[in-house]
Amino acid sequence: MHVPDGFFNAVTSLSAGVVAAAGVAVCLRGARRELDDRTAPMAGLVAAFIFAVQMLNFPVAAGTSGHLLGGALAAILVGPYTGMLCMAVVLLVQGVFFADGGLTALGVNITIMGIVTVLVGWGVFRLVTGLARGKVVVAAFLAALVSVPASALVFTLLFWIGGTAPIEVGAVAAAMGGVHVLIGIGEAVITALTVGAVLAVRPDLVYGARGLARPLVLRGAEGTTTTVGEERPVAASGRLKPFLFGGVGLTLVLAGVVSFFASPEPDGLEAVAETHGFGEQAGDHVFGQWALADYGDVGGIPVGVAGIIGVGLVLLIGGVVAHVARSRDKTKV
Repeated sequence: MHVPDGFFNAVTSLSAGVVAAAGVAVCLRGARRELDDRTAPMAGLVAAFIFAVQMLNFPVAAGTSGHLLGGALAAILVGPYTGMLCMAVVLLVQGVFFADGGLTALGVNITIMGIVTVLVGWGVFRLVTGLARGKVVVAAFLAALVSVPASALVFTLLFWIGGTAPIEVGAVAAAMGGVHVLIGIGEAVITALTVGAVLAVRPDLVYGARGLARPLVLRGAEGTTTTVGEERPVAASGRLKPFLFGGVGLTLVLAGVVSFFASPEPDGLEAVAETHGFGEQAGDHVFGQWALADYGDVGGIPVGVAGIIGVGLVLLIGGVVAHVARSRDKTKV
């Protein structure tokens, strides 16, 4: 759902940019409460994983594909503030290096794909886990499922307000909502599988699951009690290395190999734009002739090589952002 240049007028693009900048600033402060010995190393990996999986378009209808947005997944794994920062890093790298999403539309993309998906996804996740304590995978599925059409409908509202072409808002909302419900099902499956896999291997690394498991209290005949299942802090960062290296390896395989098999069909936004006559408003990207543009297609670089380069960039930038946010916390102490 990456919005290109030309879809929105200057006022709307600037306003969305202000919202996005304010959101990032708030999240830089809020992330200080989330970043610890577990979430800080995970932040760059989560951002890189989302970048890689976003390359894997899957078919959802005749002539239409979809891909992971990732806001709900990021929020559940590393927290909503840190998750929002992960999404901003992914969208920045995609827009600047791969011409995926316009630069003038960067604020719009961060707003609808970062802020909206994280807020809606995290809200649904907390609601479900509050009603059904411990149902983390189910909550992750529903959070991702709802976050995608919510993002699509916010795009429709913004385009109705400040788009560069007139639309029948009801028809476009129905089309965007309908196709993105299908994409949301794919997103929900990917999110649930990912969260479930991390829970099975390292449940302490799922931020959204912290505090949800009640410890089991065993009472002896003499009145003694033994508590079982309490969360143990991870003191040694070295214990994270096998998981992190494995996660990076999987991410590189997805971006470097599986990306060759992604669906070539237009994604949901592109398909709806073509059908409803506002696709021609898309402008040329200022970096559209860079070698990595369109994930290497412009420069003749294999998509897998471009994907690996992108993973490296996201890991680097995401790690730096997490380090800066955490360092700010230490300076306040």
